[in-house]
Amino acid sequence: MSFNNLTGKTILVTGAAGFIGSNLVKRLYDDVEDVTVIGIDNMNDYYDVRLKTARLEELSKNRSFVFVKGSIADKNIITELFETYKPQVVVNLAAQAGVRYSITNPDAYIESNLIGFYNILEACRHSYDNNASGVEHLVYASSSSVYGSNKKVPYSTEDMVDNPVSLYAATKKSNELMAHAYSKLYNIPSTGLRFFTVYGPAGRPDMAYFGFTNQLREGKTIQIFNYGNCKRDFTYIDDIVEGVIRVMQKAPDKINGKDGLPLPPYKVYNIGNNSPENLLDFVTILQEELVRAGVLPEDYDFEAHKELVPMQPGDVPVTYADTSALEADFGFKPSTSLREGLRKFAEWYKAFYM
Repeated sequence: MSFNNLTGKTILVTGAAGFIGSNLVKRLYDDVEDVTVIGIDNMNDYYDVRLKTARLEELSKNRSFVFVKGSIADKNIITELFETYKPQVVVNLAAQAGVRYSITNPDAYIESNLIGFYNILEACRHSYDNNASGVEHLVYASSSSVYGSNKKVPYSTEDMVDNPVSLYAATKKSNELMAHAYSKLYNIPSTGLRFFTVYGPAGRPDMAYFGFTNQLREGKTIQIFNYGNCKRDFTYIDDIVEGVIRVMQKAPDKINGKDGLPLPPYKVYNIGNNSPENLLDFVTILQEELVRAGVLPEDYDFEAHKELVPMQPGDVPVTYADTSALEADFGFKPSTSLREGLRKFAEWYKAFYM
């Protein structure tokens, strides 16, 4: 697929050293001609900074890549970025991630996910000052966690999402509300993407597949929550990036309503695999692939290293994406199988850590 709509554009990617951000930037340089990417990341130590540094080193090989170390919660940095580089497309992926961490360290979420996102919205708004052409499209990360403990599955973007079960989920829902207000008031085209359990090589060590791998290698016992009765819609990183790039190219239309006032150019989509996997099946596949890649020995005793435990606060029993809107509007549906994705992760893990 050609990405002509992004040719020659200047694109701001926040969270550029992060898992999704770095893969997005890499893909932009692989597939889009004459693109300039401005990346910002605060490089915090929420997880192993070596991973972020390794991702950045790879991105820095692209001559037009500009990296700024800083926080999106610093309004002066964001204002200066927009004034200096005048990005036409903005992809906000910078956020404090993780449900469980939000229970113990809420400050990080308010700062990055609320104040940081507000600064991005304000900068987009002022990009139109003095009749400048301004930001053509703001794409931002939301999360499947906004669905809370919804009983109806698969989760549809038409569902009510007013019952978050974690602060992290509440901040992501807030992002969607803030974006809607700015789209309505200032006619800023914005698209929110609700990501479902993203995984893959060089991913986030706080995610289950990565944490399990570290623990198994150290001979520790892994805890499987809700006694294994959890289902997750695992989505491989390349599928997520493909979805993001397709969405970046088509901003919601600016049209006026019957009253002559602009209708908010605003959309929200799910990006998920549309096929939830049982946690115990997932652990079995992960173990098989870790053995296959040589991360774990062939005779590893998995039964001795796993423990079934109750549900954790903030967690939900199932995530399941209805992706019909994404398919209808962009002709795309994630398709990487869990085994294929975990195989690539296991091979990367062996190469990076062993």
